[in-house]
Amino acid sequence: MELLSPAGNVEKLRYCYTYGADAAYIGLKNFSLRVKADNFYQNEYEKVVQLKNAFPNRKLHCALNISFHNGEIDRLIQNIPYFKEYPIDAFIVQDLGIVPILQKEFPNAALHLSTQASCMNREAVKMYKSLGFSRVVMGREASLKEIAEIKDAIPDMEIECFVHGAMCIAYAGRCLMSAYVNGRSAQEGFCSHTCRWDYDVLVDKNMLPPLDESLDSGKALAQSGAMVLREHKRSDEYFPVYEGDNFTAVFSSKDLCMIDHLDDLKKAGVDSLKIEGRMKSIYYVALITRAYRKALDALDGKLSAEDAKPFIDELYNVSHRPFTTAFYYSRTEADKTVSGASDSEWELVAELGRELNAQEEDDVFKKAARLKKAREEKFNNMVPKAKEAFLKSAKEHPDSNLPCAVKHEGWKMYNIEPLNMLDQDIELEYVTPDIAHEKLLHEDYCLINPMTGEVYRWCCNGHPCVLYTKLTLDDGTLLRVRNKEFVPGEHIVER
Repeated sequence: MELLSPAGNVEKLRYCYTYGADAAYIGLKNFSLRVKADNFYQNEYEKVVQLKNAFPNRKLHCALNISFHNGEIDRLIQNIPYFKEYPIDAFIVQDLGIVPILQKEFPNAALHLSTQASCMNREAVKMYKSLGFSRVVMGREASLKEIAEIKDAIPDMEIECFVHGAMCIAYAGRCLMSAYVNGRSAQEGFCSHTCRWDYDVLVDKNMLPPLDESLDSGKALAQSGAMVLREHKRSDEYFPVYEGDNFTAVFSSKDLCMIDHLDDLKKAGVDSLKIEGRMKSIYYVALITRAYRKALDALDGKLSAEDAKPFIDELYNVSHRPFTTAFYYSRTEADKTVSGASDSEWELVAELGRELNAQEEDDVFKKAARLKKAREEKFNNMVPKAKEAFLKSAKEHPDSNLPCAVKHEGWKMYNIEPLNMLDQDIELEYVTPDIAHEKLLHEDYCLINPMTGEVYRWCCNGHPCVLYTKLTLDDGTLLRVRNKEFVPGEHIVER
């Protein structure tokens, strides 16, 4: 089975491939349901081409999955020369109006039907196949039993299914709530995640009908139309609630996780496993992709279950709400909802870049040596009282007189991009595509300013920094620290 991961920008695309995805899906500006994702634009196709060359045989899928207005069709046609710069293997679409355009302009690219089309039966799959689609991304409401029946009926149609990530309570994504509340249409890519806001559930007494005491009063109230929601920041706005049997569509759903059920998906005939999350972090994309990669390798006999387990366990160290198997086995499971934040015990503090070559490393030490010499000459030329004052100031303000880097035999320098505060005294861990997690001991590294050769006590985003370490680290290594504010379960409420 193919492992398909989300890439909201070029950097995330690199981590998709580095951490084991067979394919990644991207969006292009203004034509994707995730307009808040960075998406791809300008000359980024050059970096994408480089990545595809660096990772041969990896696929690139492009989501053009909005519902198109006339003006957007015109803009799509105008942008076709730009789209052709990207090495796109397949387009993910829901609007049939753009199908003949794509077939004409991109004859070598496959057509994949978006989950937005809510395709859930064999007759619909046959129809889409006749239109030229080679893959259907199943509607979220489809069960494994239904998927197996579809695959048996149309064996040459590829089946793609979501296996991990956040889900909209309108499971196939056809949600109008955001547009209703604040005019931002989810169907046009502007979802404001209204279903995850905080609400009070109230009763409009003026609309409350007489309740028959012989009936279930709670159910009668829920179905009366007298219940309303009031969002905390909109005290003068009320939104009516009608609750049906076994569902309350306005609340937030659990997160999908099928990592323990890959064999069932394979038996059902699923060809591609899709991870949700083009707006998720690099840390999320990397560790979730890696977990499913190892789980698939174990399923295929390329890796033992014992060796895969540490990587699968790390999936739970990424932010998530309580997990569900959604509709795959029972819709009862899909109807369970939660509210609250999806916190994580760990947070990403830095991305590791490339290793510096010998000349670059030597330049850093030359800068350190020049700085040290200049400081010593300045200090030696001071009168005794000035020296005393300087030493006192250096002790009271250590950041103003940082030590200079010293060369260690066998150590290596790596460019790093600090994302949060990176303190020499904090306990760091690193994760790589093939190392679940390891501690980075204080004695095994230091942080150096490559512009001056000084050893940082701390650095943060925007500071030029290299990691000088005795360890050999793989491409794509991420550095993380424990989230001190994390309290397990504190922000999650199951319903």
